[in-house]
Amino acid sequence: MAKARALEGRVAVVTGGASGIGAALGRELARRGADVVLADRQLSLAEAVAREACAAGGRVRAAELDVRDAAAVKALVDETLRRTGRLDFFFGNAGISVGGEMDGYSAADWDDVFDVNLRGVTNGILAAYPVMVRQGHGHLVHTGSIAGLVATPAQGSYTASKHAVVGLSKALRIEAARHGVRVSALCPGAVRTSILSGGRFGRLNVPGLRDEDMVAIIGVLRPMAPERFARQAIDGVLANQAIIVVPRWWRLFWYLERLSPSLSLGLWRLSLAELRRQVAKAVASRREAG
Repeated sequence: MAKARALEGRVAVVTGGASGIGAALGRELARRGADVVLADRQLSLAEAVAREACAAGGRVRAAELDVRDAAAVKALVDETLRRTGRLDFFFGNAGISVGGEMDGYSAADWDDVFDVNLRGVTNGILAAYPVMVRQGHGHLVHTGSIAGLVATPAQGSYTASKHAVVGLSKALRIEAARHGVRVSALCPGAVRTSILSGGRFGRLNVPGLRDEDMVAIIGVLRPMAPERFARQAIDGVLANQAIIVVPRWWRLFWYLERLSPSLSLGLWRLSLAELRRQVAKAVASRREAG
């Protein structure tokens, strides 16, 4: 029960807050007493999540936001500051993925992922960090991924963007400490959200493979429910952890990467071979059924 209102009086903005991890983070922050803004391109969906959270006793509002638009991100932060007088947390969470191997990529596949996953985070830093510096406190929380800590094939642009997010978060954490500002990187393993097949604005670049096929293939990794993820993630944020890996057992891959990079690469080569096999099987099965 001690956690229930631990964030009373705090203010949080969550980008990508209409669904998946973002919605779950918003609900958990509200449950703990925070005043929450769920910002997303999908305004109607964000509004539905906000209504649900308010009905449960939370203080949550929705805002339309495209994180690729730096001016819009700043306007949202400024409006939140005018309304509440403070900004305690900014969760740079919006993200998409393009699934498939890089020999099938187009320039748009790189641009779309980098613009949302990386530029969206830096736009949040540009808007929220100066506010927190002036306050002398605040916490920037950036959603990276286990793909930001190890090599994850068949999602090259996502892996590149998330490595960048983790790297910039670590560098900013060092810089921001003198201002009293905290910085953390969330690094989810498999979580049961639409990002498993690219996300609302992402896609799978695998001919013949449907979203439900990829979700079934990834099911062997035992994806965690986003609500459970959010509880553990917020605990890590409040403990001021630099890198927060949830589910915790995914830390094994990160530890192996640091202990033996060559062994880690070998493991992921085997993973790619198995993924190719599973994809070929799913595509063949669908063709036979069709």
